[in-house]
Amino acid sequence: MHITFVKKIKADGSPCRKCAEVEQRLRDSGQLQRIDAVAIADERDPESDGMLLAARHRVDAAPFFVVRDDDGAERIYTVYFQFAKEVLNRRVSEQDEVKELISRDPSLDLL
Repeated sequence: MHITFVKKIKADGSPCRKCAEVEQRLRDSGQLQRIDAVAIADERDPESDGMLLAARHRVDAAPFFVVRDDDGAERIYTVYFQFAKEVLNRRVSEQDEVKELISRDPSLDLL
């Protein structure tokens, strides 16, 4: 398995806040070493590795993870807690998963 973490740099050159939070979660949990590659989606450079991965996989939000299995099949995770649970085998609370989903799509807050 090969895991690529895609994080974004905004058009003004600042780092993506959510990307930094996810990276810190990986670091705090000791799971950062499980990441094989980091690709930067630099909004100022449409040819940056992360922007090309986002276009190829039709992902419009960062951070996200590309997980390539040993057979070459790729899975895309745009929700950190789903990635942590399914790929890193990390225990995740349902509350954390729901909070992240809502933060990605505020219209879900109406539930």
